[in-house]
Amino acid sequence: MNKKVENDVLTLILEGRIDSANAAQVGAEIDSIMSENTYEKIVIDAEDLVYISSAGLRVILKIRKADPELEIINASAEVYDIFEMTGFTEMITIKKAYRRLSVDGCEVIGEGANGKVYRLDPDTIIKVYLNPDCLPDIHRERELARKAFVLGIPTAIPYDVVKVGEGYGSVFELLNAKSFAKLIAAEPENLDKYVGLYVDLLKKIHSTELKKGDMPDMKAVALDWAEFLRDYLPEDKANKLCNLVAAVPESNNMMHGDYHIKNVMMQNDDVLLIDMDTLCMGHPVFEFASVFLAYVGYSENDHTIVEKFLGIPYDIAVKIWNKTLRLYFGTDDEQKIKEYEDKAKIVGYTRMMRRTIRRNGFDTPEGIKDIEMCKRNLEDLLSRVDILVF
Repeated sequence: MNKKVENDVLTLILEGRIDSANAAQVGAEIDSIMSENTYEKIVIDAEDLVYISSAGLRVILKIRKADPELEIINASAEVYDIFEMTGFTEMITIKKAYRRLSVDGCEVIGEGANGKVYRLDPDTIIKVYLNPDCLPDIHRERELARKAFVLGIPTAIPYDVVKVGEGYGSVFELLNAKSFAKLIAAEPENLDKYVGLYVDLLKKIHSTELKKGDMPDMKAVALDWAEFLRDYLPEDKANKLCNLVAAVPESNNMMHGDYHIKNVMMQNDDVLLIDMDTLCMGHPVFEFASVFLAYVGYSENDHTIVEKFLGIPYDIAVKIWNKTLRLYFGTDDEQKIKEYEDKAKIVGYTRMMRRTIRRNGFDTPEGIKDIEMCKRNLEDLLSRVDILVF
């Protein structure tokens, strides 16, 4: 066995077998380690433990007396079964080990701020998170997806959490599913069909009402974006921006938060939503701000960005954005469409400008160009838009 002490946690790393032949020795070693180290909590890492007998279980009970909050992590299926059959899972928090998967050579079918989505095989996809300490985020996304599914949103529920390298991923079953990005790229003549299905799902999401607190409030997030820009916009424009966002009425309607054609899939004849970690609630103007950025905003100064991100030319992305507005609001009135677009742009450019500044945008020519574009457009829009609601 081995041990490590980090952040006042003593981790006991067990290996091989613990049975009547060596349990006394293991117990003595653990007593020695516990007496020689200072800690507030004990964790047993059972990743390399292949078997534990009743004699070994008595050693575990002795450790639990020293720390009633003892946790056992990374237990193999076989070792976990022993703990479960003997009732230990009812006394101690015991977590199973995560099986390991590799995404080497797998097709990337989606990418966002938090991770990449790979196709493992025709039936299975995996979302690999960028942050290696992402287990809380994974469990949060699974809970959000479960809530959306129960409320009637067609989505794939992750059925497994796995280790990928030093990080983690969520595994989904998506039999022969293809993203709308791939479908549109392969069938440009069917653009109207896919945008129609895409908008129908968006309307369904937005018509779904939640209980307050069920999902993050997007208005609060947008207010932070606006407040951040006080140091970068003229005072009158910054004040107006903050007041406009603050005046958006509270809403319990669901939003996806990152709605674009790579996050909408076709499985047989069913349309499914994926990448649910951005689910939130609020007024649709916040959703449309994100949609605008995905198709237009982020690529205004460099049209290759959307080609790399969504796999479609910039002019097609602009068409999708315009068709989305017309179908969602049910109008071809150019003035109305312009009004809806301007409202979304205000929130969108606010988000983009803050994001670029926070990512050291002033240090690169591309970043400076994007920041200046956002600032210029915001000052123009704020001079003539007096309400964000539509």
